[in-house]
Amino acid sequence: MSSVESLQEQLSQSDPSPSPNSCSSFELIDMDAGSLYEPVSPHWFYCKIIDSKETWIPFNSEDSQQLEEAYSSGKDCNGRVVPTDGGRYDVHLGERMRYAVYWDELASEVRRCTWFYKGDKDNKYVPYSESFSQVLEETYMLAVTLDEWKKKLESPNREIIILHNPKLMVHYQPVAGSDEWGSTPTEQGRPRTVKRGVENISVDIHCGEPLQIDHLVFVVHGIGPACDLRFRSIVQCVNDFRSVSLNLLQTHFKKAQENQQIGRVEFLPVNWHSPLHSTGVDVDLQRITLPSINRLRHFTNDTILDVFFYNSPTYCQTIVDTVASEMNRIYKLFLQRNPDFKGGVSIAGHSLGSLILFDILTNQKDSLGDTDSKKDSPDIVMDHGDTLTLEEDLKKLQLSEFFSIFEKEKVDKEALALCTDRDLQEMGIPLGPRKKILNYFRTRKNSMGINRLTLQSASGANMSNLSKESEFCSGTAGNDQHLDVGIGQVSVEYPRLIYKPEIFFAFGSPIGMFLTVRGLKRIDPNYKFPTCKGFFNIYHPN
Repeated sequence: MSSVESLQEQLSQSDPSPSPNSCSSFELIDMDAGSLYEPVSPHWFYCKIIDSKETWIPFNSEDSQQLEEAYSSGKDCNGRVVPTDGGRYDVHLGERMRYAVYWDELASEVRRCTWFYKGDKDNKYVPYSESFSQVLEETYMLAVTLDEWKKKLESPNREIIILHNPKLMVHYQPVAGSDEWGSTPTEQGRPRTVKRGVENISVDIHCGEPLQIDHLVFVVHGIGPACDLRFRSIVQCVNDFRSVSLNLLQTHFKKAQENQQIGRVEFLPVNWHSPLHSTGVDVDLQRITLPSINRLRHFTNDTILDVFFYNSPTYCQTIVDTVASEMNRIYKLFLQRNPDFKGGVSIAGHSLGSLILFDILTNQKDSLGDTDSKKDSPDIVMDHGDTLTLEEDLKKLQLSEFFSIFEKEKVDKEALALCTDRDLQEMGIPLGPRKKILNYFRTRKNSMGINRLTLQSASGANMSNLSKESEFCSGTAGNDQHLDVGIGQVSVEYPRLIYKPEIFFAFGSPIGMFLTVRGLKRIDPNYKFPTCKGFFNIYHPN
């Protein structure tokens, strides 16, 4: 290839005017013929394993251009990192590898592609390696410049590529067994088509996504590792959300987008199944799983058992900790990578994921900015001599309408503190307000105990534990451990989110069923999450 390399050096400059120092071989070349050659336009691809098969997928046009500019900048590629796919993946240029930013995923190979051949069983084109593509390009340049075709090359895999003319280039695979006799590969079998340049192969190359992100949505999956009937992962399903969202921008908000009035919505997946099943519980389950109907038992252990895990205090704590910490971690990382982001955050949950989010949101503090001394102390009034009247206490609890009943029964604060649930029931106080009142006065009386229900979170007590234990709880710290959270769930310490979600979307949610089996009869129509403004429960009418 030395002659090809020397000719390439002579032809590498596309300036039609030869320099005075040009060698004689260059002067002999017909300049009209030489002008026919144009360097190939590279496009960047990455390799994904789909159905156990390598598939090469093109970067969108903006990302490919960014990668090419970084490659052509003349700087050392080692250590160069180029964010792609809206900032969800980083390409390490020197390694030629692509890494996911926000979730765990196998790294994928990246390639600067110029020459392609058609694959075996489908019509998708496969790029040659960068080094062999360069050899093909040099040979092609020589053939075009000298107008000498029928060029034959042998690839590193002993495959034969023949350039018959600019429009007919073929690729022959080596014949099995020929190597045993030391013979050279020959052109046998059905040839594959060879194409130069990405514009000559049938592949969809999308435009890039809008740079501006207006809103961030975290999506939490339900039971099992698969998220739909096609057994796709949470990452693949969220990719669909994002694609649909970008299509809607084009169809419904095209003018606003063209005028750069809007950006886009970013969807990011939150995975809790993998951390839960990496606790070693799967090994324990395997020990008690019968070998019969193996596939059904495996499917059950992988999916339906997640519901039982969530009703177990031990694993429920693992699940809520994982979901909250993942959403907090991703949010911090997102802000680091998007320092100009000024938009809101929403969360979406599918199936059991929506129940997990419902429980976490129900147990948030009602303020992120205020100090704990103000917000988290139920006995703060008592510290100042407990100067509030009964009417003011009821107003704090948003129960002012019941003051007239207590006034009629001549019940003051001291008398109310001695009342039982049955006493309040006989006065005609509904269940939700009874729970608020009892919990409020119990916490005042046991100011040194664990302050599980605060004045501010009392609005959530409409959904308090309806079990017999909580109705007749003595108010000690030990029993308060099992009062928990206002929704009848097992005793769990709910972590705090570092942001206030704007909207909570529940898809195909079992929240109603779970609240019912926890013993809840109804939810107060005025109930709202302490930190989340809106709630959409989205379900199919059938």
